[in-house]
Amino acid sequence: MAYRDLRDFLRTLETGGVLKRVRAEVDPELEITEIADRTVKAGGPALWFERVKGSPYPVVLNLFGSEERMRLALETESLDAIGQRLRELVTPPSLSGLMDKLAALPRLAEVAGYFPRTVRHGPCQDVVEEPPSLASLPVLKCWPKDGGRFITLPLVITRDPRTGRRNVGMYRMQVYDDRTTGMHWHLHKDGSYHFLRAREEGGGPADRLEVAVALGADPATIYAATAPLPRDVDEFFFAGFLRRAPVELVRCKTVDLEVPAHAEFVLEGYVRLDEFRREGPFGDHTGFYSEAADYPVFHLTCLTRRRDPIYPTIVVGRPPMEDTFMGKATERIFLPLIQLQLPEIVDYNFPVEGVFHNCVVVAIKKTYPGHARKVMHALWGMGQLMFTRLIVVVDHDVNVQDLSEVAFTVLNHIDAQRDVEITRGPVDDLDHATPVRRYGGKMGIDATRKWPEEGQPRGWPEAQVMTDDVRDLVTRRWKEYGF
Repeated sequence: MAYRDLRDFLRTLETGGVLKRVRAEVDPELEITEIADRTVKAGGPALWFERVKGSPYPVVLNLFGSEERMRLALETESLDAIGQRLRELVTPPSLSGLMDKLAALPRLAEVAGYFPRTVRHGPCQDVVEEPPSLASLPVLKCWPKDGGRFITLPLVITRDPRTGRRNVGMYRMQVYDDRTTGMHWHLHKDGSYHFLRAREEGGGPADRLEVAVALGADPATIYAATAPLPRDVDEFFFAGFLRRAPVELVRCKTVDLEVPAHAEFVLEGYVRLDEFRREGPFGDHTGFYSEAADYPVFHLTCLTRRRDPIYPTIVVGRPPMEDTFMGKATERIFLPLIQLQLPEIVDYNFPVEGVFHNCVVVAIKKTYPGHARKVMHALWGMGQLMFTRLIVVVDHDVNVQDLSEVAFTVLNHIDAQRDVEITRGPVDDLDHATPVRRYGGKMGIDATRKWPEEGQPRGWPEAQVMTDDVRDLVTRRWKEYGF
């Protein structure tokens, strides 16, 4: 049964013994980060800070900070199983005959049940703050050289001013004062796309783009805001798919947008289309500070909340951190969709050391010369995979989840002059190694076995593998050897 809200999930974590309440008073400036960093790197529990200096509200974090908690959050025994469900969802059924059409009806009815549902009132509007102010929120300053305090787990909701389609994204928000924050919209993200669309259209009333921000929702809805969905696919619909139940939404008080009815806090407001302000630096998920730059400014017009709200947040930094496990969930859930377009892919692995957009290792069933290079370029042309700096391609029998096996294969299989592909293209906003922002070099390594047509006329050596009968013999006699 789907979690109704954040606190429903917290009860599950506490009952399962994977949530710790911290009753000592803690400082949202740096102290909570240090506690969280030590906890997640030690494989520790979710954290509930009951007394936070300067705020009447408790703070929860590390909610997704293990594979077990990600499975609990998405109510599944296997993240790969969600990927298979997603593949079935987007694969059109065969409707060649009457029986096929009848068989498809239950599936269509199930899909219809994933769409969000608008209700008249939700707990997120139990209290309307007058005047609206961010002053009481326990917003963290995470790292010593951060430009200020940052809201780090917001569900930022906008509409395309041309089509009316909604986007829900997770974009950090630096708090400037009680009524304004930064809006960290990377150029390639959908929130930025809506902002640029609004500028092209000439803006709405007073040249503004309306924005709503939900803090705290059921865990599937929080995760959905981070998912690399195609543009114009509604994240609330995707959350409904994950939950197997619709997300309940309520209309905002001052903007024409809907928010999760069971959120903890809702910030309503707008960004002006001609206003930018310096945002950052920020200690990011790369493990380095992202540089300060100019971004749009969010203006608060209304703040609503539950009567006893809980403030959810996340601390990012050098992996592994909480977002590591959210990224690994994305890796497993979206593999089947990648395979629909590139069926030769057997598996892939985004090593956490590559912070997900720096490296991917791909195993393929190779069937023709140049196949590895075809896969490299296909991935570079696919959604957020365009940011990948390094793609390593190996044969299907290499376990890409075992980085030692990958390293052995790569270090023994490549001829640098022949097997390395260098190109250029878009890179992530947070990539600090490129000479200019958002554009830089990429490398592909073809570590597959080479065919004669690929410049290997002398053939390829056979791997050392013991015969099955000898392996079985030694297994049977192992205790006789005295081990």
